[in-house]
Amino acid sequence: MKPRELIATAKVPGGVELRLERHGEDHMIMVDNNELMSSRVGGSEEALATMSCDRLRKNEAPHLLVGGYGMGFTLRAALAMLGANAKVTVAELVPEIIDWARGPMAALTAGCLDDPRVRMLAGDVAKAISTAISRYDAILLDVDNGPSGLVRAANDGLYSVKGLAAAMAALRPGGVLAIWSAAPDTAFTKRLRHAGFTVEEVTVRARSNGKGPRHTIWFASRR
Repeated sequence: MKPRELIATAKVPGGVELRLERHGEDHMIMVDNNELMSSRVGGSEEALATMSCDRLRKNEAPHLLVGGYGMGFTLRAALAMLGANAKVTVAELVPEIIDWARGPMAALTAGCLDDPRVRMLAGDVAKAISTAISRYDAILLDVDNGPSGLVRAANDGLYSVKGLAAAMAALRPGGVLAIWSAAPDTAFTKRLRHAGFTVEEVTVRARSNGKGPRHTIWFASRR
């Protein structure tokens, strides 16, 4: 059995160290002994995109904000469903993530970063949200492990009362805030409702073949 190979490391601003490892043709991004993401498993991240786009079908030119890039599962799935007039802004806090996407994981990236519909923002998605007023038709968040963070304490602000109010303001009427999480969180569901969103909570499998651990996606709609 081949051992894992350490390819590179990166420091999350204000957070932990990430390690990019390779095992055969597969890549993993690790935090300590925790596998934060893997090229083998992206079904729930793809569902974050496809189920969000399903909710935007009547909009021929939607503008999506995706935070963060990760391994690009969400971005690639969104681009596959969106038309030529759509726009997707991707905010990624860790510059090395994009370097890895264009370098060791270029085959997985499949050119999605060069799609003319895509605009990259280097920085915190929270800033992109807080500086926008009625700009986005959907905000897709796959940041940390969801409301229960793992890599950066400041990420908790996205899911706070103040963070949800900023997301509400950044969305156009009828817009959708979609949030991926490794686990359900009853308190967070209540917080979304108290923030004024109409909330749908969906359970999806980690793998695209319907297998693997169960993950949670909230679809919170602005009235």
